[in-house]
Amino acid sequence: MDLFEYQGKQFLARYDVPVPAGEVADTPDGAVAAAERLGYPVAVKAQVRVGGRGKAGGIKLGRSAEEVRAHAAAVLGMDIRGHTVRRVWVERGADVAEEYYLSFTIDRAGRRYLALASAQGGVDIEEVAATNPEAIARTPIGVDGSGLDEVVAGAGLGADVRGEAAVLIGKTFTAFTEGDAELVEVNPLVVTGDRHVVALDAKVSLDDSARFRHPEWEEWATAEWHDERERQARERGLNYVGLDGTVGVIGNGAGLVLSTLDVVSQAGGDPANFLDVGGGARADVIAAALEVVDGDDRVRAILVNIFGGITRGEEVANGIIDAMARVQLRSPIVVRLDGTNAEEGRALLAGHESDRLISRPTMLEAAQAAVDLAAARA
Repeated sequence: MDLFEYQGKQFLARYDVPVPAGEVADTPDGAVAAAERLGYPVAVKAQVRVGGRGKAGGIKLGRSAEEVRAHAAAVLGMDIRGHTVRRVWVERGADVAEEYYLSFTIDRAGRRYLALASAQGGVDIEEVAATNPEAIARTPIGVDGSGLDEVVAGAGLGADVRGEAAVLIGKTFTAFTEGDAELVEVNPLVVTGDRHVVALDAKVSLDDSARFRHPEWEEWATAEWHDERERQARERGLNYVGLDGTVGVIGNGAGLVLSTLDVVSQAGGDPANFLDVGGGARADVIAAALEVVDGDDRVRAILVNIFGGITRGEEVANGIIDAMARVQLRSPIVVRLDGTNAEEGRALLAGHESDRLISRPTMLEAAQAAVDLAAARA
């Protein structure tokens, strides 16, 4: 479950991580009322589950009621990478002296926690990783928190704030572990003009499988789904995250789907979503997944990447064939099938191939075919 920024800050605040005071508003008048209570200046920040808000004009500074009202009116209803802004977070202005980056995530391959820290905060960490990877310190963290001291050093924080930063980083790690999060990202982590350390932004993804331990999540889970695609997927019990590309992606298993997103990018395309159908690939599940992905107007081709394990290849192929008979699709489908009885499955698909259904033997070949089809139909 991905949280909005304001929810992420509520999450961190429960573990005593210092965050700026703020309030949620869904109207310009509500934003002004919040600003009056908080005191000027305030930041008016679009609440969407996607990055790039600042570049899109979704974060503005208001120094008066008139400015806040105008900013809120401009931001509410704005489209940011396919996500419509329905509410804003009105936050007390911060005197920012320095910006850093901090995140905790799970290194599944290494079976450990991993911390990322950088002195280059406040910008897209992907851009830093691509242009200056040595600027990001990667530190394995033990379940007991061993390694957290190295995170403080790796971030490059000044000696005068390292003690306070160490406390904040430790509390953030506690929030990450005890709060059953898959990702906690603070970008930027700031040092203020009076030399205090504050989490100025928060991106938090929670592990849905731990929901039974956290009844307090219900207030976040029942928040309005701003992305219609995600709402439809949730109603069908599918694990879906909307992106902004043109190649729809369906796979079984989160690791396989993430790898597929990478390969689509490697082939020169942009994935439109992450959709994991889970361990099985029954016809009804595949049909629901195809319907959700094809319902995205930006999708020009769909890549189905299935690895047959307990579910055999011929069952997967029959599921795809049956699903296509059930669902009227706008976009062509490229299928890569591997694993148990994959040859039998590919033989079944071969009997139904057309310009609407294409089979490829490898993930890269399938991704390239999907990217080419999407480009041709742009």
